[in-house]
Amino acid sequence: MRTGAAARAGQYAALVAYLVFLAFPFLWLVSTAFKPPRELGSLHPTWIPHDPTLANFRQAFDEQPLLRAALNSLVAALGAAVVAVLIATPMAYVIARRRTLLARAATGWVVVSQAFPFVLVIIPLFLVLKNLRLIDSVPGLVMVYVVWALPFALWMLVGYVRAVPVQLEEAAAVDGAGRLRTLVSVTAPLLAPGVVATALFAFVTAWNEFFFALVLLKTPEKQTLPVVLTHFIGAEGVADLGPLAAAACLATLPSLVVFAVIQRRITSGMLAGAVKS
Repeated sequence: MRTGAAARAGQYAALVAYLVFLAFPFLWLVSTAFKPPRELGSLHPTWIPHDPTLANFRQAFDEQPLLRAALNSLVAALGAAVVAVLIATPMAYVIARRRTLLARAATGWVVVSQAFPFVLVIIPLFLVLKNLRLIDSVPGLVMVYVVWALPFALWMLVGYVRAVPVQLEEAAAVDGAGRLRTLVSVTAPLLAPGVVATALFAFVTAWNEFFFALVLLKTPEKQTLPVVLTHFIGAEGVADLGPLAAAACLATLPSLVVFAVIQRRITSGMLAGAVKS
């Protein structure tokens, strides 16, 4: 009994330490965003600002077009998430249900493609977008994000499709339901949590992406939020720390909010699927 209690206590301690490790950067970022300049330059930094201020947020909005950049990021992230899910879902269903050599080869290629570095694919993507006249455009950036997110999205959805018992589809077929009716009424509700989770992954990946946006977008009015954040760093590498922290907080919030909202939907969808099955 004592050994089991000690093991559980050790697990809880490790979990708390891990959560503190993950939360530390964000908590320090929020603290920095509300500190006045004299506290930012202090030799004895504190967790909680002694004299919290919103001046950093006002300065950040005055210096850079954060709202326009956030809108560009939102359009690119939502577009990438929707298109990637629409393409990956039927592909994942075919790969999961058709255990053929071609399906296994496609799955292997998905895994291998995740090892490709950004630099390896940026030149071919740049040439393709140049021929399509989509350089320096948000739709072109969406296309790149879809290409980059599609392999992992497909990999995730294949796992979710395989988790749906094929016996349910066979039972629906015995009851007289056609293929389309089976997919809509049986498979889709059980697959919904996986689709939502995959869309969340694609959205967060596109929202936080920096390299492709930096290379492909040159017009200031079209730049995304991660690129605009670099404008708070001077030519000599000196950062305007307060406004940068404030802008970074605003850039982080949408991902946290989207995850908090969708997490409930994922849980409720999984429970609904369990009841239906």
